[in-house]
Amino acid sequence: MEIKKSADGSVMTVYLNGRIDAVNALELDKEFSTLINGVEDLTLDLADLEYISSAGLRMLLKLQKRMDAQGAMKILNIRENVREVLDMTGFSNFLTIAEDKKPKFSVSF
Repeated sequence: MEIKKSADGSVMTVYLNGRIDAVNALELDKEFSTLINGVEDLTLDLADLEYISSAGLRMLLKLQKRMDAQGAMKILNIRENVREVLDMTGFSNFLTIAEDKKPKFSVSF
């Protein structure tokens, strides 16, 4: 798991790369607990997230609840396999998932 962040005042974008599983979800949760202090607008970019386990889903739920109390959180650029997990578990019903701005495919003639 690799985390990159971009912050501007109380606005932060976090880029997650790799896998969120039982091995690293607790560590990631601890990192977020201090990382988002003072953040009012959090964006998670999951373009490079390959896998998420139930432990990762719990981490997202906890993060969403905290951001609901201190501001807002949205998720961008979800890979299809991760999106399927969010949809099947119902997490996509309460997480704020922003639509990708780029088209999924293009056709030219």
